[in-house]
Amino acid sequence: MTTMLTRYTLWMAAGAAMVALPSLASAQDLTMVSWGGAYQKSQDEAFVKPFTAKTGTKITAEEYNGEVSKIRAMVQAKSVTWDVVDVDSATVRQACDEGILEQIDYSKVLPKEQFVKGIPHECGVPNIVYSTIFAYDADKLKEGPTKIADLFDLKKFPGKRALWKNPFGNLEAALLADGVATDQVYATLKTPAGVDRAFKKLDTIKKDVVWWEAGAQPPQLLASGEVVMAQAWNGRIYDANKSGGKNFKIVWDGQLLDWDLWAIPKGSKHLDAAYKFIAFASEPAVIRSCSSGGDPKGARRHPKGSADSARELEERAGQRRPVLGRQRRGAAQTLQHLVGSIMRAGWAPRGQTTLGAHPSTDAHTGQQ
Repeated sequence: MTTMLTRYTLWMAAGAAMVALPSLASAQDLTMVSWGGAYQKSQDEAFVKPFTAKTGTKITAEEYNGEVSKIRAMVQAKSVTWDVVDVDSATVRQACDEGILEQIDYSKVLPKEQFVKGIPHECGVPNIVYSTIFAYDADKLKEGPTKIADLFDLKKFPGKRALWKNPFGNLEAALLADGVATDQVYATLKTPAGVDRAFKKLDTIKKDVVWWEAGAQPPQLLASGEVVMAQAWNGRIYDANKSGGKNFKIVWDGQLLDWDLWAIPKGSKHLDAAYKFIAFASEPAVIRSCSSGGDPKGARRHPKGSADSARELEERAGQRRPVLGRQRRGAAQTLQHLVGSIMRAGWAPRGQTTLGAHPSTDAHTGQQ
């Protein structure tokens, strides 16, 4: 009787343990959010799968288009389901200012000095350097554009242009094409006259703009022939050429050098695991495995020793970078004015909401 009772007790205890195990494992599961497409696929291969193999942590991947509003809604509702989010420099500034991201404890990742100077943020750990450029299909356009002004030259290059549905990038490009010096772009945008000047330039191509929101769209629009040239992230064009056999050419003139960062939404239920993932994804050897294969969003990743520095990235592009994302800080104070100007100017995509007045507005005007 004692033996039978003991066996029964052990069986019940084992059953309880089996029930408890999935709960214990799920406590360390993570949700990682990024920009989708080839870029997120590269992250899955370089970071997600190796991290899961090393730690046993299951990672659920989700996609977004840089909407701060989604992070804000989760935090305000105290129902945060995202643990690690890939954000751009505009997003991290706004979301950090709003208090909806965790302050980064770099002692749990890497010392700040191991990253490119000036890029580590109090609410985000740098992970990639890339450029917003424009490109064309060399199979369809033998004598293609060579400078940012060509993006606005309908006489020399007739046809539709694909632009990111986002004030950033478009306003800078307009001013650069209109002759504003690189180091004066954001100073100009801080003034109402500067904003008006940018929109006046944009008005010259207004009827020939096709808007995109997801990074995978520019290569698709070029491939289909719907547009003659497209603003894009340089890595997406690289990937279309490498993986899709396309003959797209990048125009580096007027490029906007920027960076993405890993951020943790305020109130993540898996803070410890989130830090472990970010620390793993910041290791030089791990990062090298992603960049060496041709990173499909940008060109090189940050930590010293893992890949090229920002200066070397410039040299590879063959151009001095015209606009640095960090210069946006001075213009950030006028962003609400910019969005208002956009709406007043009637810059609305066909059958869509006004530029900037879409779900990702506050993410990028404040970010993908």
